[in-house]
Amino acid sequence: MTLQDTTSLRDLLLRAGAFGAWAGGTGGGPEVGLGVPVSSAAEARQVLDTLAGQSVQATVLVPATLAAQLRVELRAAAQAGHQLAGQGEAAGLLRLEVEAGQGVSAWDPAGVAWRDLRQLAAWGVSPLPAPLDRPEPGHTLRVNPAELPARLAELRALGYRPVPVRALPGLRRAGGRDLLGLAYQRLVEDRFTRTSGVIDLTARADAVMRVAPLNHAPPPLPLPPGTPTAELHLHSPRIVGLAGRGALGAYRAYQRSLRDVAQALVERPELHAAQAVFAVTLFHGPLAQSGFSLLALPPLRARWYGLGFRVIRLMHGTARAPSEAEPKMAWMTRDAFLERHGRASAR
Repeated sequence: MTLQDTTSLRDLLLRAGAFGAWAGGTGGGPEVGLGVPVSSAAEARQVLDTLAGQSVQATVLVPATLAAQLRVELRAAAQAGHQLAGQGEAAGLLRLEVEAGQGVSAWDPAGVAWRDLRQLAAWGVSPLPAPLDRPEPGHTLRVNPAELPARLAELRALGYRPVPVRALPGLRRAGGRDLLGLAYQRLVEDRFTRTSGVIDLTARADAVMRVAPLNHAPPPLPLPPGTPTAELHLHSPRIVGLAGRGALGAYRAYQRSLRDVAQALVERPELHAAQAVFAVTLFHGPLAQSGFSLLALPPLRARWYGLGFRVIRLMHGTARAPSEAEPKMAWMTRDAFLERHGRASAR
């Protein structure tokens, strides 16, 4: 599968910053940019009432051709602090701004012709970031009005804080690095997740771990080679974002995520046979504090992993060296892991 199989040329150019497109914000916090499209006055009122009832501000996506019909609702949205973003042809921008009583600086690029994107860029209006299918700190999420009450409750339960796209911490323009990051995500990380059967445990906003069931015990684990194990994998963008905000926040995320792993060991059939939990990581200090034993890797393997971790840091927006220079293997037996972290997860 190639990158073009899942992403159009138009989307790739926007990801690289064409027409002044936004890329999103920094991770590490609970903020997610919430966009809600409306297509009628009744729908707009419903959305505004729902957002007001939840004390949430969002980016409201408005078809420019409906601006005159939505004048009252647009003014109400602006007064409530929501961000207004346009949809459709660029010629409707002026009407949208007049009816809203404020300037519009963002536009939904979906279905907009190239010439309109160029015209909007000339007027200082930027394409919004591409929304993701699931919430992710620092990124954007598109929610239809009918689903809004349930999705707001879900976001709150998972620890996210919905905000207008313009309010995302660290919001910045897209660039070539973002396109490289997308390619790395699709061609390396997503492919590894599929082929290795990685179980995602990152639904919560501060969750940072995933786990893969293995039918063997890779060296230097002091176990028979055919022993089933569970390998931990960090959610790289989140741990980079959390570490950038402070070591204490990253450590606490580690601890909560270890409880998620303990729960998965008990509940997921794929992990029932695993006799040990291990990770090869530069972030082995917090694992050692959490009861893991550390094992040195063979020099060649350590250098290989170290190179891979440097690539990951670059792809996810940081060239800063971590506190540990050499990756190590951290491991615990299943029983010891559940004894220490399973009980905590039950409290």
